[in-house]
Amino acid sequence: MDITEQLRAFVATARAGSFTAGAEQLGISNRLASKYVAELEDRLGTRLLQRTTRRIGLTPAGERLLAEAPSVLDGLDDLLGAVSEQSRGFSGVLRISAPVTFGEVYLAEMLARFAAPHPDLVIDLTLSDAATDLAAEGIDLAFRIGQLRDQALRARKLGEIGMRVVASPAYLERAGRPDQIADLADHRCIHDTNHSAIPHWRYREGGEIATLPVPAQIRVNSGRAACELTLAGHGITYGPEFVLEPEIAAGRLVSLFPPETLLRIPLHAVYLDGPRLPRKLRALIDFAYEDTRALRG
Repeated sequence: MDITEQLRAFVATARAGSFTAGAEQLGISNRLASKYVAELEDRLGTRLLQRTTRRIGLTPAGERLLAEAPSVLDGLDDLLGAVSEQSRGFSGVLRISAPVTFGEVYLAEMLARFAAPHPDLVIDLTLSDAATDLAAEGIDLAFRIGQLRDQALRARKLGEIGMRVVASPAYLERAGRPDQIADLADHRCIHDTNHSAIPHWRYREGGEIATLPVPAQIRVNSGRAACELTLAGHGITYGPEFVLEPEIAAGRLVSLFPPETLLRIPLHAVYLDGPRLPRKLRALIDFAYEDTRALRG
């Protein structure tokens, strides 16, 4: 009999406290679970479980085996999974959450490139500017822009997203170009409320972080919508480079201040804490880290 099946039966039974509950976890019969454990005890020449009519306890040998067996089984699963995935690729579903504009402009295409070599892998992407509850909504990985607040989550920092203050050439011809950030108080501005509910723009001044109250005539919770309004000449906006840079490069928007005077906002991949990180999830995080080098500059 395969010793791995015997070990799985022992671990499930010992953790659950009964053959019935352990067998249920493994999807086998109570009798088969008991048979596997008995065979393991015969193989080792020692009793692992103390059986009574009410409960199952561990012998000293059983306690030692339970301390080591789960990591051995996990290592075996990792090895077999790696060999299988090398030939077949990843499979199953990865549930991802991200802010709307970041998802639309950048992430969706990146995830498609990650999934392309894995025809049996399904990417389920949910876009929301609200902080998703990963456990409640069954999310495997979330991308978060800004400072992290949930200390219960594990996180990997992917980099920092640069910000720009931009306007269209037509707007600047009509309203004039601000010479310094404080001059924005005299201009029509478009505020993306994803950065702050209050229209304040943060920047660096003399090595310190300063905050400028902005008289935003239009407020919208979408970086893409703020960009479109700015392209149409409705005012000046402050937004992330991954949205604005293509328009700046094409000459449709003008960057008003040096990027080093503006703050950079952290980008993280966050996930639930747990004993093992699934291989496909670890691979996606590594892929995202390498791919976002373009955003980090």
